[in-house]
Amino acid sequence: MILNNILAFMADPVNIGKEVVDSIETEVKSSTSMLPSLSFDEIIQKLISGAIDIGMRILVAIIVFYIGKLIINKIHSIVRAILVKHSIEKSLATFVLSVVKITLLFVLIVSVIGILGIETSSFIAIFASAGVAIGMALSGTLQNFAGGVLILFIKPYKVGDYIEFGNYQGTVKEIQIFNTVLNTPDNKSIIIPNGGLSTGTINNYSKEEYRRISWDISISYGDDVDIARKVALDILNNDSRIVKKYREDDKEMRKLKEQEEHPNEKETTDEKSIIPVKKKSFMRRIFSRKAKIKENVEKWEKEHRKQSLPQPVKVDCSPTVSLTSLADSSIVITIKAWTRSEFYWPVLYDINEKIYKEYPLNGLSFPFPQMDVHVTKAE
Repeated sequence: MILNNILAFMADPVNIGKEVVDSIETEVKSSTSMLPSLSFDEIIQKLISGAIDIGMRILVAIIVFYIGKLIINKIHSIVRAILVKHSIEKSLATFVLSVVKITLLFVLIVSVIGILGIETSSFIAIFASAGVAIGMALSGTLQNFAGGVLILFIKPYKVGDYIEFGNYQGTVKEIQIFNTVLNTPDNKSIIIPNGGLSTGTINNYSKEEYRRISWDISISYGDDVDIARKVALDILNNDSRIVKKYREDDKEMRKLKEQEEHPNEKETTDEKSIIPVKKKSFMRRIFSRKAKIKENVEKWEKEHRKQSLPQPVKVDCSPTVSLTSLADSSIVITIKAWTRSEFYWPVLYDINEKIYKEYPLNGLSFPFPQMDVHVTKAE
């Protein structure tokens, strides 16, 4: 069509040019006829009112923005205080604070844009679409992130614990948002995604304060079991790391022993004695008094419930020696004893060595696998 117009203009430029000019004049007249007939003063008045309206919108948007910033900072401080009070992991606390601040800032910016008169539905749709796309692209990573959040909140293990997960064992060196780093006894670093750790089975060897050790010892047929029992019990009772009767008594004994070894150590000075205490206002004194009364009531209720509940029964954790099986070539006795978790491996190895040395000195032997063969003469 454009080519046809060009060819027509080249054939008859005068008439075609006149037609174009007439069409432009017609369009201008029609557009001007649609505008209302306004005087100069009315136009100036409308411009001034429009400028005032825009200025008021901008002023309100600025005020809302700064007030919103103050509120966001206050919420940020409150959330940070709550996380510090509950001893939340530093990495998780930093992430939570960042998410809270970014979310509130996004809501504030959308609100300010709405006050300025700009349509906000398109912004929200764009961010929602971007969130869906990112979530689908990072599904595996987000699973590890969710697992890290659960681990840091629930705390099935902490830094320094010795754990076992599948075929991996080691000391927890670091808990990150996406991964957990284990340090093996031979000093290898193993990085495990938190997604599997949060849903899998974890054996935490450091969770309990005390653990039980078992030894299976084989002695020859004909050896005295009573002597084997006596020698094993003497070895265990002479080891200070072994629990003699009750775990609670062992814990108390170790605490007293530690106090006797360090009698000159004093408790650290309380921070409240260093920081000058400001005089509380009247309202704060009232609220603090109410909080003190509430604390005393809760303490009384706790003591009352404790007295009404049955006292826990102590479990006997004395070392035991039992004859567990009569094998083909030996008698198997099982030795069991309790010790603190940090003493588990040293006690296991030391008692193994002592039994190996003491049993032969008391007439006990460790038999080799053997078989009796009877040969008969053929007739």
